[in-house]
Amino acid sequence: MKKIYLDNAATTQVRQEVINEMIGVLQNDFGNPSSTHSFGRSAKTILETSRKSVAKVMGCNAQEIIFTANATEATNWILKSAVNDLKVERIITSKVEHHATLYTVKNLQKQFGIEVDYVNILPSGTIDITHLVTLLAKSGKNLVTLMHVNNEIGAVLDIEKVGRICHQHDALFHCDTVQSVGKKEFNLHELPIDFAVASAHKFHGPKGAGFAYVKKGIVLQPFLYGGEQEKGLRAGTEAVHQVAGMAKALELSFEHLVEEQQTISDLKNYCEEQLKLNFPEIKVNGSDTFYNILNVLLPFSEEKTAMILFNLDMKGIAVSRGSACQSGSVKPSHVLSEILAEEDLKKPSLRISFSHYNTKEDIDALIDGLKGI
Repeated sequence: MKKIYLDNAATTQVRQEVINEMIGVLQNDFGNPSSTHSFGRSAKTILETSRKSVAKVMGCNAQEIIFTANATEATNWILKSAVNDLKVERIITSKVEHHATLYTVKNLQKQFGIEVDYVNILPSGTIDITHLVTLLAKSGKNLVTLMHVNNEIGAVLDIEKVGRICHQHDALFHCDTVQSVGKKEFNLHELPIDFAVASAHKFHGPKGAGFAYVKKGIVLQPFLYGGEQEKGLRAGTEAVHQVAGMAKALELSFEHLVEEQQTISDLKNYCEEQLKLNFPEIKVNGSDTFYNILNVLLPFSEEKTAMILFNLDMKGIAVSRGSACQSGSVKPSHVLSEILAEEDLKKPSLRISFSHYNTKEDIDALIDGLKGI
């Protein structure tokens, strides 16, 4: 049985070139980057070359890139440090953010008594800009944290517009760019963003590697103590092979960006067309969504909802009902809860997310699998 992977918003297949890069580092450059001998210097060179490579792709300075284990770690550090070190008194976010943001904000509210406001969400899944402006009119030290591309429905935030509004009101802007890094062009120095975060496994790199962008001039305190790694901000011996793999994956993503964007867009359009053809009552959740995420409400009965993923998995087809981080939960998606009626929440919604490794035959198999249910 051929296995079909259509859950690329959860994680992606690692490119073979990335695997080769990492194996080479593991075999030949195993030195500790903090050591002064040739083994250590070689590892350190790889680390800093990788940092420059990431910075070049992201349109920023190498000094503004801090390597982390993942975007969740980076978001935790930035938001906590914003409250502790930058004296942020109020955080503005939305109820459709990733739990890495939502849970961190709730913890900061409980621990430090900071004020938290949630910007309204429109039926399209995007934020209400007018409401954001209203919330920012309140004085005080504010930070806005909003994601660029929603990981469940693919709603896209106009980060240039939102960042400009934030800075007009002297608010800091933290952006979760996990779903968009490696899938679109970035020039962080031309965007009004103070903080951005990413995870390598979302753009065909290894798990366990990510980075934070911290705009030059913003001083944060360390979130791990015990060494001078990462400018003293994140102590601990760096995972050189992971970082090298991440840099290679990002480099390749941008090298093939135009052709892969087209391939994936065509697949998404084909999938939507076939779903509507075979299930005329189907609804797409969100509008004007990112090119690799399609979230659909299926016209199936409630009793079929619980077993739909199991049945597809038995046919070798991997899709998701929402974020992989909460896929074990029986609760309805917190994102869909904001945009769907109560009755629709009981019906099955599927998140189908694509990569350049997918084919039209994969889509045909998914349609057949759904028809079988």
